[in-house]
Amino acid sequence: MPQQARAVETRAAIIRGAAAAFEQRGYGSTSLAQVSAAAGVTKGALYFHFDSKEALAVAIIDAQHEQSASAGRQLLDDHVPGLRALVSMSYELARQLRDELIVSAGVRLTIEAVNFRTPVSAPYLDWIIACEEFLRRGIAEGDVNPAVDVAAAARFFTAGFTGVQVVSDVLTRRDDIDQRLTEMWALLLPGLVAPERWPALKDLAADVQRERAAARP
Repeated sequence: MPQQARAVETRAAIIRGAAAAFEQRGYGSTSLAQVSAAAGVTKGALYFHFDSKEALAVAIIDAQHEQSASAGRQLLDDHVPGLRALVSMSYELARQLRDELIVSAGVRLTIEAVNFRTPVSAPYLDWIIACEEFLRRGIAEGDVNPAVDVAAAARFFTAGFTGVQVVSDVLTRRDDIDQRLTEMWALLLPGLVAPERWPALKDLAADVQRERAAARP
């Protein structure tokens, strides 16, 4: 195997091993020795790619954020109606948290980033911006009430989703996260939907949940 390809493979193995270790123990309770053991590499190889535990954690957060953000970009590119895209994005993020180790570890590390020397704010800010874009599209399409404060709603959704997934993780290891999201949307949608569109959209979250469940392998 060429040296460059081997280096790329080793770096990916380190990120996977570190994600497993951080997801299980958390940032503060995970040592680099545990990371190197989980990744199956020497500490020398680990330090060749990452000069500190924080640098490794940030790399996992970056990988998670790119994977999750791609789902939002896909919804925009597919021209999904804005409000439906916002709801669909929440269930896709929930799926990633359940099924994708890098995503689960990256989100946990983002929440624990108060321990880092440099605050990690980009994932939250990027999701707030994406939510604002979905909401503005929803207003233009007539589904979202034009009186909605888009910036405030985007911030609240980002914070609300974060809280829902944390509590679901603590109580059920996210087994119930879809149902908890449907409950969240039942509370939020009446404040977002344009009154004349309410009869058609009042069951939007439940409909999206059912569609995704039916499509799940």
